[in-house]
Amino acid sequence: MAARTARETLDYFCDAIIRLYSREYLRRPTSHNIARIFEAHELRHHMPGMIGSIDCTHVEWSACPRRLRGQYTRGDHNGLTIMLEITASQDLWIWHAFFGVPGSNNDINVLNQSDLYVTTRNGTALDSSFHVNGRDYKRGYYLSDGIYNKWSTLVKAYPYPNDPKEKRFKKLQEAARKDVERAFGVLKGKWKILQRPLRPLTKDKIGKYVHTCIILHNMIIKRDGRAISSVHIMDPPVQPVFDESVYAELIDEEVHHRLRYDLTEHVWAQDLAYLDD
Repeated sequence: MAARTARETLDYFCDAIIRLYSREYLRRPTSHNIARIFEAHELRHHMPGMIGSIDCTHVEWSACPRRLRGQYTRGDHNGLTIMLEITASQDLWIWHAFFGVPGSNNDINVLNQSDLYVTTRNGTALDSSFHVNGRDYKRGYYLSDGIYNKWSTLVKAYPYPNDPKEKRFKKLQEAARKDVERAFGVLKGKWKILQRPLRPLTKDKIGKYVHTCIILHNMIIKRDGRAISSVHIMDPPVQPVFDESVYAELIDEEVHHRLRYDLTEHVWAQDLAYLDD
C-alpha cells in the first residue's frame, strides 16, 4: 500500500470512529455513572465524592509549521509537543479529554482553557453532591498533583505532612492519583502512534488520532468487563443558566482546605475502625 493511501485510509478510519462512537465513549459521566464511580472509589480508595484524577501529558508534533514552533516548545521536553488533559477513574476509563493546547503551557494553563467545568458554570452540571465527616459538599472532586491551584473541586496531597493523619492521607492520595498516570501508560502502550512524533501538518488531524485512540481505549475497557459503569443512561436535557458566582465557588481556597481536612479525618477514622475490628 502506498504511503499516501495509508494516510488517507487512517484519516477515513478516524473520522468514522469519532462519528459513530464518540457520543458513547467520549461522553461526560451521567448521573448513573457518577453514582457508580462514587461507590467504586469509596470502596477502593476510601474517599467519598471522588470522581477521578486529572493530569496532562505531551504528544510530540514533528511536522509543526515553522511559524508555530515557538508556541509548542517547552524547555523540559525535547521536541515540539501538544498537551492533552484527561480525567480518569479507577478502571482507567477516560471521561474527559481536552487536546490542542500549545506545549509551552503548564497544567494550570491547560485547565483554565479546558471545557472540564463548562457544564458547572452554565448550570447544566449533574448533581455530584456528597457527605463526608459531617459536612455536605455540592460538587465531586478530582485528585491532582501539587502544580494545580487550590480549587474546591481539586484535592491535593499535603506538601509537608507532619501529623500521622496527614501522612496517611498523603500516601493514600498519591496512590489513588496513579489511576490517571496508569491510564496514560495504557493508552500510549496500546497505541504506539501516540509514542512517536506525529507528522500531520495540522493540529486538528492529530486531534482526530488522539480522540480515536481514547475511544478505542474505552471500548476495550468495556469489552473486557472492567468498566465501573458501562451502561450509558442519558439524563434529561437541562436549560443552561449562566451564573458568575459559580466560578467563585470553584476557586474557593477555603473549601479546598476544608475538604482535604474532612477527607483526612474520614480516612483516619476508617483506619481506626478497621484496627478495632
